[in-house]
Amino acid sequence: MLSIDGQTQQFCCPGCQAVASAINAGGLGRYYQFRTESNERPNLESQTYIAFDNGSVQSEFVVEINSSDKQVSLLLEGITCAACVWLIEQYMGTFDGILSVKVNASTHRCLINWNPEVIQLSEIMTRLHGIGYKPIPATADRQLELHERESRQILMRLAVAGFGMMQVTMVAVVLYTGADESWTRFFRWLSLIIATPVVLFSARPFFRAAISALKTRHLIMDVPVSLAIGGAYVASVWATVTGSGEVYFESVSMFTFFLLLGRYLEMRARHRNGIDSSRMAQLLPITAQVFEEATQQWQSVSRKLIQENNKLLVAAGDTFPCDGLILDGCSGVSESLLTGEANALDKQPGDFVIAGSINGSNPLTIKATAVGQKTRLSAIEALVEKAQQEKPKQVATADRLSGYFVLTVLIVSVVVAVVWWQIDSAKALWVTLSVLVVTCPCALSLAMPTALTTSIGWLRSHGLLITKGHVLEVLPQITRVMFDKTGTLTKGEPLIEKVIGNDLSPLSAADQQKYLTVCAALETGSSHPLAKAFLPYSSQLQATSINQTIGMGVQGVIDGKVYKLGKPIFALGDSSINTAGHAQAPTEDGKWLLLSEDDEALVWVQIIDSLRPESIAMVEQLNRLGLQVELLSGDNGTEVRRVSDQLKLNAAHANMEPQDKLEYIQQLQQQGEIIMMVGDGINDVPVLSGADVSVAMGGATDLAQTRADSVLLSNDLLGLVKAFSCAKLTNKIIRQNIGWAILYNVSALPLAAMGLVPPYAAAIGMSLSSLLVVANSLRITRLNNSSSAVIR
Repeated sequence: MLSIDGQTQQFCCPGCQAVASAINAGGLGRYYQFRTESNERPNLESQTYIAFDNGSVQSEFVVEINSSDKQVSLLLEGITCAACVWLIEQYMGTFDGILSVKVNASTHRCLINWNPEVIQLSEIMTRLHGIGYKPIPATADRQLELHERESRQILMRLAVAGFGMMQVTMVAVVLYTGADESWTRFFRWLSLIIATPVVLFSARPFFRAAISALKTRHLIMDVPVSLAIGGAYVASVWATVTGSGEVYFESVSMFTFFLLLGRYLEMRARHRNGIDSSRMAQLLPITAQVFEEATQQWQSVSRKLIQENNKLLVAAGDTFPCDGLILDGCSGVSESLLTGEANALDKQPGDFVIAGSINGSNPLTIKATAVGQKTRLSAIEALVEKAQQEKPKQVATADRLSGYFVLTVLIVSVVVAVVWWQIDSAKALWVTLSVLVVTCPCALSLAMPTALTTSIGWLRSHGLLITKGHVLEVLPQITRVMFDKTGTLTKGEPLIEKVIGNDLSPLSAADQQKYLTVCAALETGSSHPLAKAFLPYSSQLQATSINQTIGMGVQGVIDGKVYKLGKPIFALGDSSINTAGHAQAPTEDGKWLLLSEDDEALVWVQIIDSLRPESIAMVEQLNRLGLQVELLSGDNGTEVRRVSDQLKLNAAHANMEPQDKLEYIQQLQQQGEIIMMVGDGINDVPVLSGADVSVAMGGATDLAQTRADSVLLSNDLLGLVKAFSCAKLTNKIIRQNIGWAILYNVSALPLAAMGLVPPYAAAIGMSLSSLLVVANSLRITRLNNSSSAVIR
């Protein structure tokens, strides 16, 4: 407040008061006489978030989807149930420029896709704050800060509620044991004084969330809770002031305490479970040793200052701060953070290392190839976050129904109140309070999200990254599992076994080297697993106009001549196959590629790729689960039969083009089969997109990984068996959770309506019901390797 021209004036903020004081002190007070209208009060919330419109500020938690749209990842304070999720998604989705909104009730993360040309990020965050959900950028530091603040705030409210509950209960004992009228009035006022901080401070989150929801004309779980607490408190205050009726201060304090206790334990379980993907980024080092070209010395800098092409020194035992290429040194590197595989991999100059991996025995010098959000770790985190926001059909349905469930609770409570007012008006209030509290759909709203999010976290720690929300829902329904061969059932480490002439005659070592050099030039830059076999033969020879034909081969121009490497039908052309004397591949085991020059056959190249050691055990365990296992391959019949016989597959199909694979699984789907496809190459993209559930290998092409529903980061095929077991357990737990939630509400409602459940007992029951659902979901984290293979 400030005195201007003898009048005391009030100001909206200290800043405005300071400016007005300066104007008045400078003898410029007549400014207020000439002013025609008052300035608008500033929108302080909007000003709070205006800095987030800056591109450099957004770099840590905003990604570009395309040239016009962006995606922001936010943490939201104040989410209490699935109805909150539904409210946020529905409300924010009404604004122009917002393309999609997805909120996870378990992690409190919100993903928003928006067009910056239509709406600014600061406005989005202001609108979220306006409906009671304070947004925070979803960075690792902010996640940890939010957890700490949540714990601190709820503990303070819990302490006040606990102290108030104990004190007011002791006073209530005196009231209910026959105190005379004068002492009764005194103890009622004492109870009012003790209970007021409980209602105004401890129960404040319930009221705040309820008011925000009602402003937007939506119902959430906190609405009936707030009505119960507020109604009992107001009625008790009225009884205290007028000296008539009953007081319920002890009941108000009790169920406020037990509600808060339930939410605190639920929050602790959520934090401790570590289901937030940001926990991976928290394990990255804060600083790194970077070589400064100017001083020719190693210098310790912040991880965030590392740039691409910087030279870094990673000591033994340290974590790699970025993706990089090893320049000097040999060491064992553990990628357990990413793949779940504890065994170290031998790395040497020329090999790539991934941010989050741990260097083993020797120091390594690397060149940074990707930093920040461009690293593979960040890409995995983004996929994990996307998976956690994806809602299976039953979760989306539960979110929509939660609001109607709360409305039903309110209607039932009104009916109970009217009926009990006619039966016994003295009991009408507390019976209605019990109904409001006992029927809140806390357990129902947590039944599915908690189980699904826990499962995604468990599978992630065991090397399988779920990227689409429907995977866990569909996996138990799978009837057939289809595999590609190269890089999937095989190691993806092909070796050149033999090079022979087009007439199947032997070649000299010099000729073999010459032709392999041509092959290596054609395969330059290819991500296909077979291209790795030619890397040792790379030379100065370069090919131009390189063009890959999916599922067929590659061609390019060298010294004016067109060379092709791949299947005979591709290398020779349709018209040449019948006239070429030796177009048929040799009958020996292995994959045979034909190299041609201007459509004339030159040499055959035999490539051997051994099976993954766990392939046989994986097929056996999938068969025991009742699944049909088949091989879909573009290789020749001899090679496909060799693999099929070794693995004892149910069926194997050779010489299949990408379109053939897709048509085959579509035919099976029309017959009612539910298909899983596992592959790793560009030629697998169509069939991966068409399968009911698809899995890309960890070494798959980027395109294959983006089209797949999950990625097997560990490249351990037994991870698929774990996925089936985990999915079956998850769906079993979801059914148990839903069954328990429905049973609890159906059983508790009649008891509360009959007046058999006091308000404090209703609060205890609701809290225990929610905790039971969370604890049951956490059983998934105890699923181990031995049990994962036998769950049916």
